[in-house]
Amino acid sequence: MYQKIITYQRENDENLTIRELLKKWLIPKKWQHFFRIQQDVLINGQYRSFNTIVRDHDVVTLNFNFPPRTEQHYLPGKDPVDVVYEDKDIIVVNKVAGKKTHPNLASESDSLMNDVETYLKDDHPYMVHRIDMETSGLVLISKTPYLVPIFNRQLSGKTLHREYLALVNLDQPILPSGTIDLPIGQNPNDVRKRMVVKTGLNALTKYEVVQKNDKYALLKLNLLTGRTHQLRVHLAHNGWPIVNDPLYNPHPKDGKLLLFAHKLTFNQPFSKNLKIITAKLPQNMYNLICAYLKATKKLT
Repeated sequence: MYQKIITYQRENDENLTIRELLKKWLIPKKWQHFFRIQQDVLINGQYRSFNTIVRDHDVVTLNFNFPPRTEQHYLPGKDPVDVVYEDKDIIVVNKVAGKKTHPNLASESDSLMNDVETYLKDDHPYMVHRIDMETSGLVLISKTPYLVPIFNRQLSGKTLHREYLALVNLDQPILPSGTIDLPIGQNPNDVRKRMVVKTGLNALTKYEVVQKNDKYALLKLNLLTGRTHQLRVHLAHNGWPIVNDPLYNPHPKDGKLLLFAHKLTFNQPFSKNLKIITAKLPQNMYNLICAYLKATKKLT
């Protein structure tokens, strides 16, 4: 059984009932029902009505004594894991380019999730979000299935932010910053690819130019929705394909995709703590971007 014990710290003179506090913590309604029926929310060690006001410094105990939505486990992988941050509940790892985030089949064992399965030993990894196989950088993984719906609500509520760095070809002019709001759907001519299409799913990307010259620009990108290949499709559609993109860049390729997930910002579950996790560009990618830009100052 997963158990969480929290010392509640009141914010801005709020007076929240247990029910309101669980809602604030983004706990699904179905789980709130289980907590109430099974009396698995305790205040200072005692069950209380859900209409009870939670006082400052009350100790709240949550006993997740019911089945999670998913309990998928992975075969053990063989590659080492680059851990950027880890605590009792979550782990943030730095994925290398060319490795899948998760296996497509249960029999596969060559993805990041397989490697994390081996690393955790006594725990299991549960995927919060994914990045493309060709993309490198930060991936947030839960050690318990009970946190995944909470992070999903942070994603949909845009309180979990994913920031990327990308070097692009400047086939078209670019403004210093902007928002790309274009729907994305399947490319009917190539099952591997996506494209901007009116009937597609809404997709929103914010960008900011960090450095540029006449041919290339280093962009800081904020992913506000999570469509497959979203950044790659949005940038290519605007005439700024990511350097070395094998699917969306018509220019000659000379290495790996220059797209890196370098920053994650999210709320620590059951608290008011804002967590910011960053990773530096891999040295070979940093050197390559400097060469393209002929950079004379630090990139980020």
